[in-house]
Amino acid sequence: MNGLTSNLRPLQLGFSLGTFLVIGYLACLALSIIVPDRGLHQAWLQFYPGFAWTPLGMLIGVVEAFVYGLVAGLVFAPIANFYGIANRA
Repeated sequence: MNGLTSNLRPLQLGFSLGTFLVIGYLACLALSIIVPDRGLHQAWLQFYPGFAWTPLGMLIGVVEAFVYGLVAGLVFAPIANFYGIANRA
């Protein structure tokens, strides 16, 4: 490459992944409202504790989706940065 180093920023990656998961969650939620008999809610009950077909349950799902993405970014970025630095040496 050109000798420039770049590291992933954990918080920035976490916010990006969290936003991406919230958008995906809302898209799946809209699809299951439009086509209700597809059984998508079974996975939500497993991966989103507290999810229910109520406004509060849906809001809990949005918060959980964002938190899952945030945690993934906060865990993944330092690991990727560590191995990137170790491979440059």
